[in-house]
Amino acid sequence: MTNPSLLKPDLGRYGVWTGGPVKPEQAAAIEKLGYGAVWVGGSPAADLSFVEPILSQTENLTVATGIVNIWSAPADEVAESYHRIEKAYPGRFLLGVGVGHPEHTQEYTKPYEALVSYLDRLDDKHVPTSRRVIAALGPKVLQLAAQRSAGAHPYLTTPEHTGQARNLVGPTVFLAPEHKVVLSTDSEEARKLGRDSVGFYLGLSNYVNNWKRLGFTDADVEKPGSDKLIDAVVAHGTAEAIAARLAEHLDDGADHVTIQVLGGWDKLLPTLTELAGPLGLTAKS
Repeated sequence: MTNPSLLKPDLGRYGVWTGGPVKPEQAAAIEKLGYGAVWVGGSPAADLSFVEPILSQTENLTVATGIVNIWSAPADEVAESYHRIEKAYPGRFLLGVGVGHPEHTQEYTKPYEALVSYLDRLDDKHVPTSRRVIAALGPKVLQLAAQRSAGAHPYLTTPEHTGQARNLVGPTVFLAPEHKVVLSTDSEEARKLGRDSVGFYLGLSNYVNNWKRLGFTDADVEKPGSDKLIDAVVAHGTAEAIAARLAEHLDDGADHVTIQVLGGWDKLLPTLTELAGPLGLTAKS
């Protein structure tokens, strides 16, 4: 019999990534469309108080953090929050943690060592490796994610990166990349929204270095970002074209793809509704 602790998290093929907590009624609608998880970014506070209201209004949806920042959310408090949520809603919360960005963290001196220490503390507080993932881009942190968690949650990457990550970590490690989308056939409009979102990251060394490892040039990663770069990390076009791009991550080894809809909160549910059919999701009554 397989050890349950070694099983990958089962979040379905597609989930939704948002820059802050969704409203419980939005989460219920997302679940009904057939998406398996909501990933909440924006470095949520350690109390994770937004999680239970979402879980209370849904039946099987997983809530994940994408990600809790180790510099701003103390491990002991995060562990307490994990156990509180797990007790109330067993198996429906996935803890994503990461080191954030060196340019925006004053204490960011030895991020890898700090991440290891944070994971050690989560171990001390009995947060199981099977219910946590790590934000990872480069080989060193991808390997750490494979060793100390259920897997990796790469952000702002491409299917090519997903394939490289899968080859590195092997078949048993959970891999859940994020990908941005704009449901528009107007390439100029879509790229503008893409640049509005991606521009911030063009000043962050960990993302820039990762894109260069993928073969993008200095010219590609200079602000405001080349069309080639923006098109690679922001899928746009028809719902069918976007679905095909997202499916490339699955073809290259992802277990679960997290979709970030650009253009504002009012675009979230309409875009996810249009994508559900082409993604092969089954709506729940």
